[in-house]
Amino acid sequence: MSLIGEEFKPIIAEKRWDRAEESKIIESWWSEGVYKFNYDPSDDRPVIVFDTPPPYASGPWNVGNLAHYMQIDMVARYFRMRGYNVLLPFYADRNGLPVEVQVERKFNLNIHEFASTPNGRLEFLKLCKAELDSVEKILVDGLIRGGCSFEYWPHGTDSPDYRRITQATFIELFKRGLIYEDERPVNWCPRCRTTLADAELEYKSDVAKLYYIKFKVHETGEDIIIATTRPELLAACSIVIYNPLDDRYKRLRGLHAVVPIYGQIVPIVERGEAKPDFGTGLAMICSYGDSVDVKIFRDMGLEPRIIIDKDGRMNELSGFLKGLSIAEARMKIVEELHSRGLIVKVEDIIHERPVCWRCKTPIEFINSKEYFLKQLDFKEDLKRISQLMTFYPEEHRRRLLDWIESISTDWPISKDRYYATEVPVWRCLNCGEILLPEPGGYYRPWIDDPPFQQCPKCNAPRGRLKGELKVLDTWFDSSISVLYVSRYGDDKLFNKLFPNAVRPQGYDIIRTWLYYSILRIYQLMGKPAFKYVRISGMGLDEKGEAMHKSKGNVIDPEPYIKKYGVDAFRFWAASASKLGSDYRFSEQLIKTGSLFVTKLWNISRFISSFPRPNPSEIELRPLDKAMLSSLNMLLDKCISAYNSMDVYTPANEIYNFTWNIFASHYIEAVKSRAYNFDGKYPAEQQRASWYVLHEVLSNVLKLLAPIMPIITDSIWRRLYSKRSIHVERIIDPRSDWNYPSKPLELLMNANSKIWNLKKSLGLSLSSPLKVEVKFSKEYADIIDELRDLHKLENYRLLESHGETIEFHY
Repeated sequence: MSLIGEEFKPIIAEKRWDRAEESKIIESWWSEGVYKFNYDPSDDRPVIVFDTPPPYASGPWNVGNLAHYMQIDMVARYFRMRGYNVLLPFYADRNGLPVEVQVERKFNLNIHEFASTPNGRLEFLKLCKAELDSVEKILVDGLIRGGCSFEYWPHGTDSPDYRRITQATFIELFKRGLIYEDERPVNWCPRCRTTLADAELEYKSDVAKLYYIKFKVHETGEDIIIATTRPELLAACSIVIYNPLDDRYKRLRGLHAVVPIYGQIVPIVERGEAKPDFGTGLAMICSYGDSVDVKIFRDMGLEPRIIIDKDGRMNELSGFLKGLSIAEARMKIVEELHSRGLIVKVEDIIHERPVCWRCKTPIEFINSKEYFLKQLDFKEDLKRISQLMTFYPEEHRRRLLDWIESISTDWPISKDRYYATEVPVWRCLNCGEILLPEPGGYYRPWIDDPPFQQCPKCNAPRGRLKGELKVLDTWFDSSISVLYVSRYGDDKLFNKLFPNAVRPQGYDIIRTWLYYSILRIYQLMGKPAFKYVRISGMGLDEKGEAMHKSKGNVIDPEPYIKKYGVDAFRFWAASASKLGSDYRFSEQLIKTGSLFVTKLWNISRFISSFPRPNPSEIELRPLDKAMLSSLNMLLDKCISAYNSMDVYTPANEIYNFTWNIFASHYIEAVKSRAYNFDGKYPAEQQRASWYVLHEVLSNVLKLLAPIMPIITDSIWRRLYSKRSIHVERIIDPRSDWNYPSKPLELLMNANSKIWNLKKSLGLSLSSPLKVEVKFSKEYADIIDELRDLHKLENYRLLESHGETIEFHY
């Protein structure tokens, strides 16, 4: 007995989705505690911890970096819906140079003068904190508005809690002899007036002048020509080199060169670093022109002659160039060389040189007394330990290994800056002993009284103990973020959280944040820093270019969220971002996401007309079974991708399945049976259509919920539960749904051909088709659906085999 279709009215009464609901649904998540992480020792759920990249609080989100955090949120949401107890913290990175530069410009300060006294430094730190507070609020509000489910921690990397952990690790590694103090050449930014690690350098290519300069050979008086881009360093020249394979200069071996203008006599030696095809093949080695100079000085034990001060100006050792900037000094010495007839020619060349990654100022190599962390001794260990972590995608492991292989010096971890974690050290002015406090406190040696009564080495009184003024490199701070989020110090909780840590980050900071984290955790604990590493690409503008304020191509996400909705924006963030690859901003894809929201609403409204039947009361037809089999395949694809922390595949697979298979073919084919106005179908088969409609919709909503959390929750609460969809479980593919999928494939093939025919005849898709249609016998199982869907008036089955359809006019 059939059921009367007229009895069924949609539970979802509204014909359109109202985006005004977005904020209400987002608010409900927090009031209901949907995402709260609670650790209970008796809780047997697996734990997963996201070492969320703390964004620097320097300005509001652009579309690229907001999409990055949405992707992390999507992965975390999935694991919650798979039964994991998920810790997903969010806090800001608030240490380091950017805020100092921002405050310096905003208040027109000379930072090194203003912060030169304890009171001035305190005032400067207050200005920095206030600036960071205002920006961080914008970041948090943007994430909440974007439907993200992070646990928002009010204490960032500048909090005493975080800095206490950073300092504790410094103290531990210093005691083990892995941190040491030394004076040596370092990468130095004259603008920022601080040391930079190799990982903080960028390389910029531009046009430079190559000057061919006459030197004299001391023993013979003959001229030799040396080409250089750094004539202002003549006063610092200590040797001249040529390549051992360069026969042109074999005769100079053991002789000496006289440096023009300054007159120092320097050895001419063979070194493999000389390039026969650059300039004349002869090169002057100065302290310090580039990293090659640094290496040769170190290898040969040469005494450096430093002529550039830390502010980027020439000092008294440069003679008549004293007080000039580097650029000014170059111009002046070129004029002098020209006036003496010592420049043979000048060429334009493309020259690549390191610049500061923050302010883009060219780097100088300056002797500086700094604290260094040993890393050269750990290269092989780090390669080995890196293999114990799972990378998504795997190919980005190579970037890490290549960087480890390239490391050639220990890491300078101290800086002459202010808004950062202080180096926790006091020094005895009498004997020079370095004094370390006990770990566990947050120390500010530049202003705090020393936690010692006297020097333990020479018994000098407390008044002779001076606090360190330097601060720690930002990456030294950031590299212990996994300890911070895993509750380092709370042994019981830490032992549960730390082994299950995920590092989600961009490929652009593999050589910094990822590498330094792996280094530091291995040095401290002898273990891998993470269980999983998820590497994403960069969000680019529409043209495929990186977004920078200086280029004027930064795209604000707010207008697009306002125009199309949060879920639509998140759909772009997922569907455009193949894991590990760059992705472009696309308003068209956001619009597609908006249309998908409408499609979901319309599908759900239709399905809400029918009750969800008991499986024992149904009789599945072959098309129903094939639809459930297709759903099983979708579950398998999406779960496999989500498990690999990929949201690109689920977004595109769910979209294609829902729109192009479920809605376009199955729903259209079973509408007649679902309503059953004419009673052609038995009640069990009518109920079967309802059953499949609800099974597909409910599972699609759950699979899509991590990506488009708002529309899915809204529909779920209307149809299936008063509880949020985000506390439901995404199920595994069901073994009882492994049916033949052929009927669905045949339906799609037949639909395509018949719709094309109707279009060619100028008929609407819903018009009756009077043309005789002959189907091969394979279509027998779905002939009733085809008849109802296409309103076939003249059709029959053939005895022939093959997926053939014939039209006879």
